[in-house]
Amino acid sequence: MRQGWTETNIGFVERKIETHRAPETLSSLIDRAIHQAQEELLRLQHQEGYWCFDLETDSGMTADYILMMHFMNEIDEGLQKKIAAYIRDHQSEDGGWPIYYGGPSNLSCSVKAYYALKLVGDHPELPHMNKAREAILSMGGAECSSVLVRILLALFQQIPWRGVPFLPVEIILLPRWFPFHIQKVSYWSRTVMVPLFILCSLKPHAKNPYRIGIQELFSTPSENITCLPVRSPLNRFFLALDGVGRRLEPLIPLWIRQRALKKAERWIVERLNGTGGLGAIIPAMIGAYEVLDCLGYPPEHPYRINAKRALEGLLVVKPHSAFCQPCVSPVWDTALTCLTLQEVDGGHRRPEVLDALHWLKGKQLLDNPGDWREYRPHLRGGGWCFEFQNSHYPDLDDTAPVAIAMHQSQDETFQESIQRATEWIVGMQSKNGGFSSYDADNTYYYLNEIPFADHGALLDPPTSDVSARCLWLLSVLDPDGKHYQHIRESCLNFLKKEQTPEGAWFGRWGTNYIYGTWSVLVALERAGIPADAPPVHRAVEWLKSLQRPDGGWGEDNDTYSNEKRKGQGYTSTCFSTAWALLGLMAAGEVHCHEVGKGIHYLLRTQKANGLWRDNEYSAPGFPRVLYLKYHGYDKYFPLWALARYRNLCSSTTSRHTLIE
Repeated sequence: MRQGWTETNIGFVERKIETHRAPETLSSLIDRAIHQAQEELLRLQHQEGYWCFDLETDSGMTADYILMMHFMNEIDEGLQKKIAAYIRDHQSEDGGWPIYYGGPSNLSCSVKAYYALKLVGDHPELPHMNKAREAILSMGGAECSSVLVRILLALFQQIPWRGVPFLPVEIILLPRWFPFHIQKVSYWSRTVMVPLFILCSLKPHAKNPYRIGIQELFSTPSENITCLPVRSPLNRFFLALDGVGRRLEPLIPLWIRQRALKKAERWIVERLNGTGGLGAIIPAMIGAYEVLDCLGYPPEHPYRINAKRALEGLLVVKPHSAFCQPCVSPVWDTALTCLTLQEVDGGHRRPEVLDALHWLKGKQLLDNPGDWREYRPHLRGGGWCFEFQNSHYPDLDDTAPVAIAMHQSQDETFQESIQRATEWIVGMQSKNGGFSSYDADNTYYYLNEIPFADHGALLDPPTSDVSARCLWLLSVLDPDGKHYQHIRESCLNFLKKEQTPEGAWFGRWGTNYIYGTWSVLVALERAGIPADAPPVHRAVEWLKSLQRPDGGWGEDNDTYSNEKRKGQGYTSTCFSTAWALLGLMAAGEVHCHEVGKGIHYLLRTQKANGLWRDNEYSAPGFPRVLYLKYHGYDKYFPLWALARYRNLCSSTTSRHTLIE
């Protein structure tokens, strides 16, 4: 037997197919596991060539769909019953609703879930509603909800408008040099905020046909709500300005308000994105749909029809329940699945992967308008968005893996796409050397202290995981450093500064430090950083220290609010294990004891259909506020890790010796 497959390192996994047959060797088990997972993953490919798995978030965002139906008086009784069933199924033992599996009950999520169930017809004295009310009151009551929930409650006339931040539509008229401008916040913030500017200025009443309220959720009379809590000295200053602006609002000339309303309306209409929806994310899409109604667009207007279809496209409807996705992820899922299958095939150009890459080629955003052009007006487009369509908002974190997969295909058909993608990524580098998701230099950190930004995710600064993906691409395209040496060096310096004292990297778009550390270690390997370099060594030792007794790794979303728990979780998951394994193998640790135990864990937890299944949420939308479960992560990442392990072990030794 060869190094890396010895019984000392891992031991044999005994899986007997029939009682009279000898146990399979580890190498054959891995081959079998890879084949089964690959076949099932290929079966899930859409006939057009892409992969798209469900994207699940908390019950509060699903509750938003019911609230929207009652705001508009467009109630689908059958659908809301299924959504209500989903919400009830996800209630915690303490009566509230968490924002990720196993997490503590969240006040804002619980308020929306309770309100949605009451709108559907659940009586407040039913056991689950009574329990929910007690949980909400124990967390401070509905008056302590987030800003976005407060705005919702004001629209439903549950609290006065003085209880929400002052968001006049005239903000849309502010010049770019002003301390606040919509281009100074992230894409997701501006697409949510512009519809809210209109709603908070016009102050419409939700139609709410059954006149249902939730005054029982307030620990103090709702009419007494006058201000937002103070978060910091700078926030106190912004709250003072908020109060001044509110008092001056009656003095705004009507012509200025009308001009601002028209500009905000044009801004939204230009970005309605067909049946993709404004920003292709549900909070912005709901806001845009409600705004169109408030501005007098009739239900039969094409804008209204497309906006509603976009919202309906987010629903996952099952026989007995339904939930609403925050967005859809076909480009991301397709890119990662292609990278996984390329690893499985070891360089062989599988037709299914080529079909997927051709589908992606047709989705590249070349000459489309985009908000990113505000600060990069002379840069040619070349990115991909996350969703089926979101032309104003391509992102670097999708663009880099798509271009990597195209490069690895060794198909000349994709050369122009790769070149344009690389040109765009290079042009979007921030001044500190890192890369953001959607914009460059989106680092106006003081804006996180404005009253609206209680979620703390108003901006899109450079992050380690996105920067790592971009470095990976630039390194494989330019291994000798002839074209992108300066870009790569500045990115490496950024990543060096971002490493934590423990040796990890923060994961902005995946949970969390294990995800970030995997991302960076793979990039460092591709960039030619040796395995004995101090940053790599520290990362390796940190990952090894986190392995759980069962051989897996697991990190939960508590680590976004408690840094002392970096890399820790209450259970192992297949995707965290895969990230840790891929990171360790990128650092040259393929033959270490920890990698062997991790491979053993993946083999042991594979399901009968060839894939894996974990219920844990695998990523943040906004850390501490919104979390996501990518239903594809437990399908392609474990397969990627197994294939990488097999290929690395096979690269120096004949496959025949592995069977012994």
